[in-house]
Order: sequence, then C-alpha cells, then structure tokens
Amino acid sequence: MTSTRPQPAWLANSVLYQIYPQSFADGNGDGVGDLPGALDRLDHLAWLGVDAVWFSPLFASPFADAGYDVSDYLTVAPRYGTNEDLVAFVDAARSRGIRVLLDLVAGHTSDQHPWFRQWADDPADGRYIGNERVGAPASAWAPVPGRRGGYYQLNFYPCQPALNFGYARADPAEPWRDPVDAEGPQANRQALKDVMAHWFDLGISGFRVDMAASLVKDDPGHGETARLWGEMRRWLDAAYPDVALLSEWGEPAVAVPAGFHADFFLQFANPALRSLWHTGIGTHDSAWTETDRFFFDPEGSGGIDVFLREWRRATGAIGVDGGHIALPTANHDYARLVSGPRTAEQARCAFAFLLTWPSLPTIYYGDEIGMRYVEDLPDKEGSILSPTNNRTGSRTPMQWKLGPGAGFSDADPDRFYLPLDPDPGRPDVAGQQADEGSLLHLVRRLVALRHATPALAPGGALEVLTEGYPFVYVRGGTHLVVVNPRRDAATAPLPAGWDGVQPVEVEGVDLADGRAVAAGFGFGVFERPARP
Repeated sequence: MTSTRPQPAWLANSVLYQIYPQSFADGNGDGVGDLPGALDRLDHLAWLGVDAVWFSPLFASPFADAGYDVSDYLTVAPRYGTNEDLVAFVDAARSRGIRVLLDLVAGHTSDQHPWFRQWADDPADGRYIGNERVGAPASAWAPVPGRRGGYYQLNFYPCQPALNFGYARADPAEPWRDPVDAEGPQANRQALKDVMAHWFDLGISGFRVDMAASLVKDDPGHGETARLWGEMRRWLDAAYPDVALLSEWGEPAVAVPAGFHADFFLQFANPALRSLWHTGIGTHDSAWTETDRFFFDPEGSGGIDVFLREWRRATGAIGVDGGHIALPTANHDYARLVSGPRTAEQARCAFAFLLTWPSLPTIYYGDEIGMRYVEDLPDKEGSILSPTNNRTGSRTPMQWKLGPGAGFSDADPDRFYLPLDPDPGRPDVAGQQADEGSLLHLVRRLVALRHATPALAPGGALEVLTEGYPFVYVRGGTHLVVVNPRRDAATAPLPAGWDGVQPVEVEGVDLADGRAVAAGFGFGVFERPARP
C-alpha cells in the first residue's frame, strides 16, 4: 500500500525533542521555566542536532493540570512570556535549522475558558456536552456552574469540560446527544482550524494533539473521530502542506490512516512502549499485564517480541510512505529512561536502538544526559494521577551545570517549579559536554549518524535477524545493529557477510566467526559496502 497524501519533507528524518517549558530553563529568575530561558538554551539543541522541538502546552491556563486546561488558545501563558517571545524563539530556532511544534489540547478546555462560561449561561449554545438530568457517574460528569444548570461531561479532571464534537451513535435514552454534523460540533471543528491557522501563520511548524482519540463520543472503532481528523488533514494539505500533525493516540495503526502524519507509541492502550521501557517505577500502569518482563531490563526479563508484534501491525496498517510511528524515550506522563533498576549506563544502549530504528525518535528533555526519574515527589498541578501513577518525578528541572540551581534558575530553590534531583552525582549538560565519553556526546554522535546515513532513516529497509538478547537487525542492507540491554553478555549467530565489517559506533560488541558477541549493555552499529 502506498499513500497518496503529501508528506512534509522535513519530517521524514527528523529527531524530535520535547520541552516541558516550566522545567527547562528560567530566564527571569522566578523559579519557573519560560520562553526567554529556552531561547538562551537553544544552542544546546542545535549542538545536539535535533530537527524539531515540541513544547508541552504554552497557552494561558489556570494550571490545574499543568497547562492541559487551556483558557485561551491564542495567548501564551504569562508565566512563560508573551506571544512575541514565542515568535522570537521560533525565528531563532528556524535560523538554526530547528522547527517548533506546539501542544494542542483539542478535546477539552479549562472550565475558565470564555467558551465554557458562555455555554454555562446560554442553553442554546452547543459548544460543550450538557445533560439536564443525570449527575452520575461522578467520574464522567460535573455540575454546570451557570444559569444552564444540569451537568457537563468532562474529559479528564473536572476542570476540563469536554468540547462537543458530537456522538457517533444516537441513543433514545439520551436525547441530549448531538450528531457530529450539529451546529455545536461543527463550530468546534472550525475553531480547531482557526487556532491552528493562527499559529501556523506565526511560523509554527505543527502540533502534537493531546488526547486525539477523545473528540467524538461513543465512537466504536473511532470511525467518526477518524473522519474528523481526515477532514483536518485535507484542510492542512491544501492550506498548510509543510506542517505536521502528531497525535497522542497511542495506536498508529488507527491514527495515521485517520490523517495524522505520525502517532506516538505510548504507555497506554498499545503495549509497544511499555514492553520496551516499563520498569513499574513511578508511572505504573496496572492495566499492563505483559510488563513483568520488558526488553530494556538489566535482568533481561523479556524479549523484543511484543514490540515487534505491534510494530508490524502498525506499519502494515500505515503502508509505505503513509506516515510515521514516533518513539519517545519518555514524556511528561511517563517515567524517564533512567528509572528504577535502569541506570544511565544502560541508557546508552537504549539510545543506540532509538536512533537506528525506523521511527521518529523523540528525546524527552534531560534524557540525553541521563536525568533520572525522581521518586516520591508531591503533587504539582495535577501530576499525581493515583498512588501508583506519579508523574512529578519526570518533570523536575533541567540540569545544566554544577552548583546551586543547576543552571536552571537563579531563584531561591524554594521557588522552583519542582525541586531539583537531590542526588549529588546528578548529571549535567556542562559536565557531559566536557567529556567525550559521556552519554550526551554519544547521543549527539548517533543523531549525526542518523542524519548522515539514509539507511537509518524511517524509509530505509529493516531486516530483523534475531529477536532475543542480543537484538540484531539490518538497516538498508548496509548497517548491522546489535543491542544487548541486559547486564549479562549475549551471543547471536549472523548470516554470512558480516565478519570484519567497519565499526561505526560500537561499545562492547565483537563480530567474529559468524557470531555477534555482546557484553552486558553492549551495542554496536556496523557498516558494510552496499552490494552492487
């Protein structure tokens, strides 16, 4: 299968970088990260070699859910700066060859948004989902605060009323359900286009769409939701063909055919990401039944089979050139690479895999230096979802240098958005830049190798040779990759023709006598000349 949809050429071989803005760099000394601070650190991203940055929400918000409760889609939150500060960052990034993506919370707003306040006072307004009679279940509905009365449907926290994009199915017992072509749902579709167009016209190169599957309600198989995003994609292809939409859907097999340029393998729904990274620390998902074993486990508890099963299913649905699967090291909702039993030493092997696999690799801020998930931190702006799901530890301040504040902020540490990692041996950018053998330099070399090597791009061919420890695969017919993310050594047979090939980036792997022998946490990228 070959897609007929156009694709932005810049996306195909991009390495993405996620910035959690309140924790990245503080430019005004108030203890909270901001856009001027991020601008001051832009050269780090250029030096690292990333192609695009994605900011977690920057828009105005009461911050009951860390900015995922938007009160104004067209205004930067004052704690981060101004719209002009964002445009300045975009322009400076583009001058360094870096594009900027924003986070679009598409399915709900804050209960402080003017749209919601108007809806709560106007029974004729159809922008949100209201029900006059039913106040239960409490997890799905909350009382309307205005003259309308009744209850509103929420998407996550009570502060996040669900925008009305209609229902896929009517139900006589629930006459308040609007079809997807009703006035309120159609007004919300237009509002999505208006918000995106506003920022595209100011130089933004795309959006990562939060909870992208949540829009149309009671939608078995997400058929109507897919049609909605297909409409958005047709509009983008005609009006803004060089921008990209990435989804927080977690099912690339559904989201990319629906219209997104890429979808993330994530920690919920699809098991692919959890089968790679999940340690059960911090952001434990009790619904996940296969992560008593995970591949990047020091004890070698699990193979790569679950990941490969989901990868093959997704790529089969997407087709050739149909779009991409984005694979993150971590994110603001999920524990970092360095968490629980997994150390920074093992993260080296993880990056060797991430940056040679045919996905869109996404580096969560700080993972390039091996920042760790910090356990047992208190709630901050809704960061603790349950006793076993504490997202706070993945959101601590970026560690730029030694000393008080770690280069994140000049404020008193008591004013920091979150406390720094208290470990006296915590890594930092300055120290690792001075050390050619550091994780940071390895990541930089692997990013450069990916950019310089067409065989390693998403379009390069993939041949899996072994599915255990070590995991061995060939990219583009020319590059052999061996990764052994367990503590114990491992050996795998090789097909003929790989003995004596050129090592490109190798730590602890030898090829000899028709075998790959990998030390614990070893990895290697090897190249042989292309066959004539």
